[in-house]
Amino acid sequence: MYKTIIRPILFSFDPEKVHHFTFSLIRNISKIPGFKSLFRKLYLVEDPRLERKLFGLKFKNPVGLAAGFDKNAVLYNELANFGFGFIEIGTVTPKGQAGNPKKRLFRLKDDQGIINRMGFNNEGLDAAITQLKKNKGALIIGGNIGKNTQTKPEDYTKDYLSCFNGLHPYVDYFVLNVSCPNVGSHAKLNDKDYLLELIGAVQNANKTFATQKPILLKIAPDLNDGQLNEIIELIAETKLDGVIASNTSTDRNHLKATDKRLAEIGNGGLSGQPIKSNSTRVIKYLADKSNKAFPIIGVGGIHSAQDALEKIEAGADLIQIYTGFIYEGPQLIKTINKALLKKA
Repeated sequence: MYKTIIRPILFSFDPEKVHHFTFSLIRNISKIPGFKSLFRKLYLVEDPRLERKLFGLKFKNPVGLAAGFDKNAVLYNELANFGFGFIEIGTVTPKGQAGNPKKRLFRLKDDQGIINRMGFNNEGLDAAITQLKKNKGALIIGGNIGKNTQTKPEDYTKDYLSCFNGLHPYVDYFVLNVSCPNVGSHAKLNDKDYLLELIGAVQNANKTFATQKPILLKIAPDLNDGQLNEIIELIAETKLDGVIASNTSTDRNHLKATDKRLAEIGNGGLSGQPIKSNSTRVIKYLADKSNKAFPIIGVGGIHSAQDALEKIEAGADLIQIYTGFIYEGPQLIKTINKALLKKA
């Protein structure tokens, strides 16, 4: 029903407007008596064999929602009814910001992909905290954190620390988003010396809390082998808890979209099916070269159960979906979990 009726209607409108409309629709429908139970009956798969223990946390199942969908932590309680094992909110920055000028979100229908240059649009740390205080404890929540666009390079770390300290009581794990191609000073955020400084500062802040939270690094799918070797060295040196592979891509090779269409869209991060292979390659390289020394959350181009299984076979411990959720609908979560049970 989703792919034959609902998606064609939604895809006939502007992607960003549809995103906000869908949020309102899910929130309002979930308030109607009986609909939460209906969603859970339709999509939830509960089985102890799906449980995963990672970072000292117990995930109900390994299928999560990637950051960027519920930026301001306003819908995670409702989204839990669709069968996710965990949801990552954000990217959260200390101050609210509008992000990049619109139009900034584009579908590549023939490629089953999306290009975005949202620019960390969000309502800020305080707004996220207000929403997270409403957490009903249905599943694990991750906090994806970043810096404000206008922050000076010497204050980047302060931004990350503000978000880390503010969100610490309300999320179960953290993700340092240093690989988004849609923010300024992208190069510095990927410099190894700076990453050592940033990770060290956040880890020191973590030690000031009675309960320490896992910290992960989100990396790009476009890294070459040498850069991936540096990531492995970085994780070993800092003893970071894990990696999310991967963020969106700047690569435009092998797309069905015409050069004219891509020129009209302009710059931005590519997600969905076109980055599936690169994402899986990164996961496999990290897992193999490190001898599976750290956990990996795999994300990028998961539109089917087979895509999910490929990520797990490559070395991912958990997976996340985003663009696949938009193209395939909530049934995708159930389909993946059912396939995992068959493999169990």
